[in-house]
Amino acid sequence: MGAQSRQEHRWSIESLATNMLAQTTLRDIVGQKNLDELLSQREELNKDLQLIIDVGTDPWGIKVSAVTIRDVSLPEEMQRAIAKQAEAEREKRSRIIMAEGELLASAKMTEAAKLYEKTPIALRLRELQTLTEIAREKNLIIVPGGEIGNIVKIAETVKTKAQ
Repeated sequence: MGAQSRQEHRWSIESLATNMLAQTTLRDIVGQKNLDELLSQREELNKDLQLIIDVGTDPWGIKVSAVTIRDVSLPEEMQRAIAKQAEAEREKRSRIIMAEGELLASAKMTEAAKLYEKTPIALRLRELQTLTEIAREKNLIIVPGGEIGNIVKIAETVKTKAQ
């Protein structure tokens, strides 16, 4: 085997060893991180990988100047698990937002009730306003409670005269 052939063979072995070291180091580092860390701290992980691989290849005379994690591929069942977790998180946030809304609404209603207690005429005006809104929406005619007695008397009178 010639000198050039031995040199190429040595580089081939060192290249394979570097590749194996890189893969092992990548698995070790990635195995210690959760997915959020892996995705959000990619630059930091790249630097850590570069340093570890560079130290490991230094005895071979190889200088590792950069390492880049380009893609993160997950098994399909892991993707489904992540999707379920994300859905559960969205549902949780939705429930919290609804509960906070209910709490705020109940506080405002309590405040309004205290105001209406101090000024009963304001409560009566609000009641009439609500009835008007309902009547407009449902195409109804609303007869306030105090007037029903008068209407019944008129109806009885009309009925008696008709007989």
